[in-house]
Amino acid sequence: MGDQKDERAPGNGKAPFLTDPPFYLPEFEQSYRYIIDEYKVAPKDIAIFMPCAVRKPYSTSPSHQLIRMIISQVFDPTQYHIVIFGTCGIVPAELEEMYPFAHYKYMLGKCKDDKVKDDFLRIETGRVAGYLDKTRHVYKYRIGYCLGVFREALIRGSKEAGVPIDILLPTRDMINKIIEEEDCVFEEGSLSMNEYLGEFCEQLITFRNAHYPKKPE
Repeated sequence: MGDQKDERAPGNGKAPFLTDPPFYLPEFEQSYRYIIDEYKVAPKDIAIFMPCAVRKPYSTSPSHQLIRMIISQVFDPTQYHIVIFGTCGIVPAELEEMYPFAHYKYMLGKCKDDKVKDDFLRIETGRVAGYLDKTRHVYKYRIGYCLGVFREALIRGSKEAGVPIDILLPTRDMINKIIEEEDCVFEEGSLSMNEYLGEFCEQLITFRNAHYPKKPE
């Protein structure tokens, strides 16, 4: 599966970047099935679920770099695993350069078609549920950092799989505060906003101190 994807990657001129809604495309369903049916996810204490980004690979996105910086300041790399989800489906972060995950451009936020958005929520809910079911014994804890329809897909996928998200951020109180006080392009703003990032950092530290207290010297 991995070799097939490399051969089809746009870098060698054999395939263009994909611009249609990716959740409809067979390439993304095939890649999702590979992750669910074949890929071995290494056990970690904490899974941190983050939305996909326009810039590829995802780790080069300015917002992802900010979020990752906070995570790395709070947790040791041996403790956590970043998982990307959204229009791409659901992808362990170490597979971000695998075709087609680094080879598409699509923004659901610009979509005005309610049917497309409803289809996304239905498809992504199923994919999230499938991954949570696959990894129910791989992680001890799950943390989500997401907004809007991505957040709804994570909530519904968790319910469908019967696998809880232990912390879901930003908190509803913080989201409501942003909606009321800020003039944003998107109603709930961006995950890279200082208010969201500040709360994210504080909540991660609280979680770390509760579950991984420092041993007395």
